[in-house]
Amino acid sequence: MSPRRRPLRASRLLRSLIGLGLAGVLAACSAEAVLRPEVDVGVRTAAVSGGGLQNLVPSNPMMTSYPRFTMPRDPAAAMPADEAACRRELKRLGVTYRDLAPIDDGGACRIDHPVEVSALSGGIKMQPPATLNCRMAATFARWTKNELAPAARMRYLSGIDTIRQGSSYSCRRIRGTGVASEHSKGNALDVMSITLNNGREIDVRRPGFFAFRQRGLLNKVRAQGCGYFTTVLGPGYDADHADHFHFDIKERKNGYRACR
Repeated sequence: MSPRRRPLRASRLLRSLIGLGLAGVLAACSAEAVLRPEVDVGVRTAAVSGGGLQNLVPSNPMMTSYPRFTMPRDPAAAMPADEAACRRELKRLGVTYRDLAPIDDGGACRIDHPVEVSALSGGIKMQPPATLNCRMAATFARWTKNELAPAARMRYLSGIDTIRQGSSYSCRRIRGTGVASEHSKGNALDVMSITLNNGREIDVRRPGFFAFRQRGLLNKVRAQGCGYFTTVLGPGYDADHADHFHFDIKERKNGYRACR
């Protein structure tokens, strides 16, 4: 072989090796791009629209080292169907509320999907905002809209500005027993007073003998409440309820209701 042809063949061999090396590097980079995509699928979804997601998944089903992508989801999607339906009902009733994180204070003291109610239909303010389960919030909102507000307008020719509540969710037992209060489940609400748009405050404590309008309203509160709640306890029942009305939706056998 001529000495002049050896450098030429060596040069060709070197170029071939370099070409193979570059191809290998490119192939490695391509595989790395698949296994470690720069696109954050959970945030920048527009960057992988169409069939782009398929290109990020290795074709070999035995490969499990690729990233697992989680698309962003609507927080309400994790709620049970009845909770989502209840929130739609709150919106229909004109309730101003916000969802809270789950409450778990141990034992019966818990609400899995609590809401904080700050206002009711017609702009009636709840002071302070009440922490309840959604079913109790919806029940109180319906009663206020259908019964309490019309009764106040009929007797005082004024709408309601504020309902002052004394207790919503509270981790406690019924006095003298080991039974959990309905407050511990967000299932109860205590109403202390009602302020009208004309500035008049209606204290729910037993009115004087000549307070006919107030007595009529409070009697209406007690009577009509029994059509919505399973428990209505107020002034005159016992010392613990002398200064407020207690409403709850405790489930009892045979549909029994305690309205006193």
